[in-house]
Amino acid sequence: MILGLLAIESNQSGYEIRKTVKGSVGYFWGESYGQIYPALKRLLAEGLIVARPSGSSGGRKRQEYSLTPAGRAALEEWLAIPYREDPPRDEFLLKLFFGAETAPSVSIAHLRRFQDRYRSTLAMIQQVEVLSQERNSNQPGFPFWMLTLKFGLAQIRSALEWSESALAMLTQAEQSALHHESTEANSDAPKA
Repeated sequence: MILGLLAIESNQSGYEIRKTVKGSVGYFWGESYGQIYPALKRLLAEGLIVARPSGSSGGRKRQEYSLTPAGRAALEEWLAIPYREDPPRDEFLLKLFFGAETAPSVSIAHLRRFQDRYRSTLAMIQQVEVLSQERNSNQPGFPFWMLTLKFGLAQIRSALEWSESALAMLTQAEQSALHHESTEANSDAPKA
């Protein structure tokens, strides 16, 4: 990730790389900010990037990083390797899978939070799309950036569509459970 970002824009500080991650690949590549600085040190030690001082920021010396020819070669080699299928880990789906073990209202609440998060993300990515088209359409990487962005938009829209049908299904299950409880309570009541 760092090599790729530095290939697009050289002379970035660690802080600038963090900002770039947040506004671009961070939507689909989760990287903690605590991993960026150790990775920069490792890439420096391996000779894949170089650092040069660039003024100071808040009293600290600021380093800007750039790719070396070896770093560009490593990036090109990595890009050519077939990608791995990492196993997904989605706590929301895991909780939904075991939803029969609790009241339907619990899963309904999870679904509503899911929808809120995805609607917010959709709005943010749509803003990124507009800004990208305005500011970056002349960049060589622009078509590839748009491909990943459009994939994200399609996934989010699909997830929101699915969530509406899931919410309807769980709401119906909740109403059926309430009706069943009501019927049982009435049959247990003493008869006059």
